[in-house]
Amino acid sequence: MLRSSHTYPPLNVLKPVAEDVWIVDGPAIRFGYAWPKLSFPTRMTVIRLSSGALFVHSPTKLTEDLRYAVESLGPISHIVGPNRIHYWWIPQWRAAFPEAQIWLAPHIREQAGARIDFPAHDIEAETGYPWDGDIETIIAPGDFMSEADFFHVASRTLVLTDLIENFEPKKLGSWPMRLLYRLGGVVDPHGSMPRDMRLTFRATKPDLRRAVERMIALDPQRVILAHGRWYTCDGAQELKRAFAWLL
Repeated sequence: MLRSSHTYPPLNVLKPVAEDVWIVDGPAIRFGYAWPKLSFPTRMTVIRLSSGALFVHSPTKLTEDLRYAVESLGPISHIVGPNRIHYWWIPQWRAAFPEAQIWLAPHIREQAGARIDFPAHDIEAETGYPWDGDIETIIAPGDFMSEADFFHVASRTLVLTDLIENFEPKKLGSWPMRLLYRLGGVVDPHGSMPRDMRLTFRATKPDLRRAVERMIALDPQRVILAHGRWYTCDGAQELKRAFAWLL
């Protein structure tokens, strides 16, 4: 069983962030391509568009209480997998909300295999989506993992997934685990893109830099992350700090 202290309780409940923006902190998962696998707390973001429709980013585990809470906000219209390793609970949400459109970042299908065996829309361009006008889409293309990031204009909220991870030492358990996260460059208050992930952007580094510069130019007030402590203020400054290695 994963340590509950790794997570951000209460879990599986809507938490207001700004007008028409909520997060849901989900359970911790184990992830890694080799030993040791590390513990990652999960986080979903829900945005209500001006039409009243809901945009669900990187869905976490769906419980009955969470389902009712999300339904009370409006119709679930868009369920988004933002990069190749953030797809696991999409089938559960699709089954619960069959009327919703599924949107997938590049490489999800090759990663997910039979788990994602249903029709879905691709997220490849930066415009041409039903949420244009409410949310700006920013693509950070990589060799192995491309990420689709989103900026909610009205609240000045930027939603990232794995481009920045920011794990708090007090939630990391033993000192060997803390050392591994620190070597990865993802320990609060110095959260950044994991060092192994940076290697997968070598061929597309200019495109990644362009994407980050666009994020900074948007001047986000807050930056929501999928893993670890997210930034409630000074969003643009946190981006400049976290991507100093790139800029």
